[in-house]
Amino acid sequence: MNPLRKKRLIIILAILVGVGSAVGLALSALKQNINLFYTPTQIANGEAPQDTRIRAGGMVEAGSLQRSGDSLDVKFIVTDFNKSVTISYRGILPDLFREGQGIVALGKLNADGVVVADEVLAKHDEKYMPPEVTKALKDSGQSAPTPAKEG
Repeated sequence: MNPLRKKRLIIILAILVGVGSAVGLALSALKQNINLFYTPTQIANGEAPQDTRIRAGGMVEAGSLQRSGDSLDVKFIVTDFNKSVTISYRGILPDLFREGQGIVALGKLNADGVVVADEVLAKHDEKYMPPEVTKALKDSGQSAPTPAKEG
């Protein structure tokens, strides 16, 4: 083999190895930081991983909100109208959090099937619903409830 071709081949192989390892490291970093969205049905069916940070969302069931009298602990039930899942959260809920409206909770699923959230996101206004919740409701054959008009 010509020495010039051999040198070019070695340079090309070195570049390919460098690019391959950079892509591998980037994918590894992304895999550790990804938060996949799961519906209550998927969580109830055991599709969501335990002790891994996930996003869970749906509609907050009316009458399901339970506040602790002496701490910031709250529990509520989220549904996609097929199945329901309990979410436990310690902190101040967003001002826009209401029963009967869509939310997304970020946290980990424990062994009891309860999502222990460290962040709760509520809708922005009357017409907004998180895209994941809208898609999950549409997939389950339900439509999002329309807000009551004030007048």
